[in-house]
Amino acid sequence: MRRILSLLPLVLTACQEGNPENSFACGIAAVAGPMMVLEQFGIPGKVMLDVPDGVEGVVPARVVGHGTARALAGAGPDGVVLGYEGEHFPNPPAFGLIVAEDSLDTFQGVLIFATQPPPSLPLLGSISSATTTLPLYGLRVNWTAVSNEQCPLFGSIDSVPR
Repeated sequence: MRRILSLLPLVLTACQEGNPENSFACGIAAVAGPMMVLEQFGIPGKVMLDVPDGVEGVVPARVVGHGTARALAGAGPDGVVLGYEGEHFPNPPAFGLIVAEDSLDTFQGVLIFATQPPPSLPLLGSISSATTTLPLYGLRVNWTAVSNEQCPLFGSIDSVPR
């Protein structure tokens, strides 16, 4: 057991090279960060009533537990409409969540959760794959609590294939 624990720092250091989304430490952060996002639903003033600026064109999106993918954003009759271009898009019950940094109300990306959404949220639009459409809500979060430079909640979408 001691031998395994003594190797852990070496493994974690090695995992930081290359694409951070593929590392062990960032894999844990890819699940822990979104769970911390959900915890902020109970804080007054965090739920968005309107789509923040910046949700247009190509935006980062990620199904919780998977890597960052591209989503195409546009205006629709019932709010913003996102077309998800990645894999692992869940079937209902599931929902999308626009995430914005709370102090500046700066759009960061869209998280997709394969679970029932919290009740009574204002609908901001929808996010769809080729076969499924999910409701889209919004939340302001303490960004430094859910994402960091070594393991960002959203990876670069420039490196994601089209």
